[in-house]
Amino acid sequence: MPHLRIATVNVNGIRAAVRNGMRTWLDAADVDILTLQEVRGQDEHLLEAFPEWSMLHDPATAKGRAGVAVLSRTPALASRTALGADDFDSAGRWLEADFEIGGMPLTVVSAYVHSGEADTPKQEEKWKFLDAMTTRMAQLGADDAHALVTGDLNVGHRPSDILNWKGNVRKSGFLARERAYFDRFLGTAGESVVGQEGVGRGMVGELSDTRAYAAEGGGRGLGWIDVGRAHHGDVPGPYTWWSMRGKAFDNDSGWRIDYHLATPALAARASGYTVARAATYAERWSDHAPVVVDYAH
Repeated sequence: MPHLRIATVNVNGIRAAVRNGMRTWLDAADVDILTLQEVRGQDEHLLEAFPEWSMLHDPATAKGRAGVAVLSRTPALASRTALGADDFDSAGRWLEADFEIGGMPLTVVSAYVHSGEADTPKQEEKWKFLDAMTTRMAQLGADDAHALVTGDLNVGHRPSDILNWKGNVRKSGFLARERAYFDRFLGTAGESVVGQEGVGRGMVGELSDTRAYAAEGGGRGLGWIDVGRAHHGDVPGPYTWWSMRGKAFDNDSGWRIDYHLATPALAARASGYTVARAATYAERWSDHAPVVVDYAH
């Protein structure tokens, strides 16, 4: 059966990524659709780097920040960037592209969730984004749709997603309240969501009192599938991001924060989940690694 290969990666600046070897990976990867986050550039930088690809790009309001893109071998039929209320600035963080592949309608999203910072205004922006994302994912996942949310979602959902999770329970990226959103995204559709337990004392109460559970639809699951976790099971990693500092990459002290979240109809077609981790530190062209999945059509 033919397959569609979809990859996602936070490039940490497209010009630096290309300069440091991204095209070598891409030219060998046989990818059909590539979603990018943290482009931090303009249309001309993408056109220069990927002249043979069809391109959709949503830059951030602030020049040189954030930015998401969808590159494809065949042009998308339609695209959207609006997310949340009219007064919420989501530019450079959410881009939807519609395709028809072998007669199958497919929506692919490139998402870049705020990194946040606990107990600061940066974290408030992250809550707003996660609220808007929850509402939109409920809409995208309706009626047995084939939809895929990819990208740097800047949350490790479970302890298996971060090597040093105990040291990060009060830091943005592994806050209980953040992780509760993912409990909802991935909870059984229509059923009440129960937050994670056993993560540490005092955590369960925090999990039960989250904005995620108060968002539209109450505390009910949306039914999406974490393709990476479905493929590997509840094992450590495989991680997708490592700090550029110290020996984090060499020691595989990483975080799994880059995702393919698929609707059940699409997840049933998934195979070959791979994190394209560089062979050595010197061969890295981003602090993230591409996440690659094949989808039958």
